[in-house]
Amino acid sequence: MGEFATRAVHVGQSHDPVTGAVVPPVTFASTYVMDEVGVPRAGYDYSRSGNPTRSDYEAALASLEEGERALAFPSGLSAEDTVLRALTRAGDSVVYSQDVYGGTFRLFNVLLPAEGKHAVGLDATDSGELRAAIFGNKPRVVWLETPSNPLLDVIDIAATAELAHSVGAFLVVDNTFATPAQQLPLKLGADVVVHSTTKSIGGHADLVGGAAVFAAGLELGRAGVSETGAVPDEAYWWQNATGAVPGPFDCWLGHRGLKTLQTRVRAAAGSALQIAAALTQLPQVAKVRYPGLAEHPGHEIATRQMSGFGQVVSFQVGDPDLAKAICEGTELFALAVSLGAVESLIEYPAAMTHPQKADTSAAIPADLVRLSIGLEDTGDLIADLSQAIARAVAKHG
Repeated sequence: MGEFATRAVHVGQSHDPVTGAVVPPVTFASTYVMDEVGVPRAGYDYSRSGNPTRSDYEAALASLEEGERALAFPSGLSAEDTVLRALTRAGDSVVYSQDVYGGTFRLFNVLLPAEGKHAVGLDATDSGELRAAIFGNKPRVVWLETPSNPLLDVIDIAATAELAHSVGAFLVVDNTFATPAQQLPLKLGADVVVHSTTKSIGGHADLVGGAAVFAAGLELGRAGVSETGAVPDEAYWWQNATGAVPGPFDCWLGHRGLKTLQTRVRAAAGSALQIAAALTQLPQVAKVRYPGLAEHPGHEIATRQMSGFGQVVSFQVGDPDLAKAICEGTELFALAVSLGAVESLIEYPAAMTHPQKADTSAAIPADLVRLSIGLEDTGDLIADLSQAIARAVAKHG
């Protein structure tokens, strides 16, 4: 089918055979006529179990992540929950990089223990600590976010895959920040990729969704609830059983977002690098976290495993009140959670997206500001940040 941009436009986008419409129509039907009892015409009987618009979207997601199969979900957390249900059972453990999204942290530290499972969080940028945790716990799953949310940690996917597989564990990578336009974890040895498609894949702040994409030939390796023993089938069984499915219009929005994903992410990442560099020149900024900067501790790994550095920049200013004032003082940057949209966003992670981590070893620095860079003019965004920082310093400095 061709290179990434070509597949993004064409996979799952067959022209309508009746009208010739370039964009396939959205199938809103909840149920489908059968000509014979128990024999669906095209494999669809009820839209919880399958929908043509969802199937097209999943085909495109699998193609862009270079996986065997993808499943679309109504949110990123539902995708994560389903993957964990499919891969783990009571008594299993999960080792995870502790700088993860607050909702993911809650899954590991509240829901998994309630199901009799054990989660071990660690600084996965420390290869020695990661190795010790994997060999010491013999986990069923190793879970990474790279780049991470919101500290922009970068973790070596290929090296972690080798460690995980040596103890029989599955490696799951949250690829939300990088997107398949700038990182392909399955090609680096990961077994499953998860996304909040709410973010860059949707790209326009009008969709909540999630996805999981599976490597080829992935077997559960023990008895499960599906008949085949294949991990994608196991995950699909749980998705269908719990009803964790997106509506057709959300699938259409996500699929539309894929068509422009590479162009949007490249443009936003280019601006992000310039903004990160500009922030390093401001005396009020104590630390800038962006893997595209040469001084970032994960820069070499990011350069090796990514084709770009994403559209999220975080920085610290040394004082929580100053950080909050900066967040409240921008004019172009909207004070809002989420990321990856065409509009630039600013937020205070300790209170807005990661409060679940308060009073834990994974607590977010209280002086941290997170930016999601959109598609506005880069100079305008730098000017907006500069004036917000200057006003905040004048008030709290």
